[in-house]
Amino acid sequence: MDRRTLLASGLALGLPCSARALESPAIERVPLWPGIPPGGDDSVRDETVLRSPNGDPDDIAWPHVGTPAMTVARAPKPNGGAMLIIPGGGFARVAIGRKPGRIAQFFAARGVTAFELLYRLPHDKWRDGPATPLQDAQRAMRLIGAGAAKWRIDPARIAAAGFSAGGHVVGQLGRAAASAYAPVDVADALPTRPKAIGMFFPVVTMLPPLAHGQSRRELLGPAPSDSLARAYSLELDVPADMPSTLVCHSADDKTVPMGNSLAMFAGLQAAKIPSELMIGEKGGHGVPLFGPDGKPHVWMEQYFAFAARHGMLVA
Repeated sequence: MDRRTLLASGLALGLPCSARALESPAIERVPLWPGIPPGGDDSVRDETVLRSPNGDPDDIAWPHVGTPAMTVARAPKPNGGAMLIIPGGGFARVAIGRKPGRIAQFFAARGVTAFELLYRLPHDKWRDGPATPLQDAQRAMRLIGAGAAKWRIDPARIAAAGFSAGGHVVGQLGRAAASAYAPVDVADALPTRPKAIGMFFPVVTMLPPLAHGQSRRELLGPAPSDSLARAYSLELDVPADMPSTLVCHSADDKTVPMGNSLAMFAGLQAAKIPSELMIGEKGGHGVPLFGPDGKPHVWMEQYFAFAARHGMLVA
């Protein structure tokens, strides 16, 4: 019996799809799909690489994802809030470890159960191409809602945060009114939009000159049409029901230009979405969100307060 068969037939944890700890009993990892994800086959295998040769063995990235999943960081004293965390990697890989990271732990320590998303990448030739990461994000939102009783959360109080390319995925999650995939079980009747979203040094536009070249190429292909690039440029056509959104960036970001966040904020404001913009003088791309002393960057505290104010901790 191969790994996928085990996943499909594993012990259920009260969710509509089979959910089990994949790595060890101490690490709660929930596969997103009951079998092979939409638009694929069993040819895509999970693969990891170390991000630093002599670093933490859990400081890894996934250049290929065949089994998208969530890692759960349970709040010791849950207050009903939940947070979906979507990491980056330029759509060439997903920078996430096997254990809950510091951002997930930050929210869990404040009573908010956190879910880190390992999502599929378009370069693995999934049928739906650039819609593939959004499919996984929407499915994750639905499974969080479906497991609300088990995780002691309120399904109406789920927020989300995305980082770099993950900022683009979370922005898609906020914009999309329709499901990006056909339903597979009863969980897919649940909503997909978070109460509030945070976009940290995000990839936003797919249009030159501000587009991040790697993200555009990996998501849309080497020569996307203007219409496709515009469709995946989040700053355009912001819907009137977009969730409340906080956007953060460093002015000296040489990887993803700060103009991405400025354009996103302008789009949010034009659509009259409750929104907040924070620009730091220095920090580069992927500004450290925790200092050497373990204290969180002001952006983390600010986003926690913003999400709480806009429904994560308010009925």
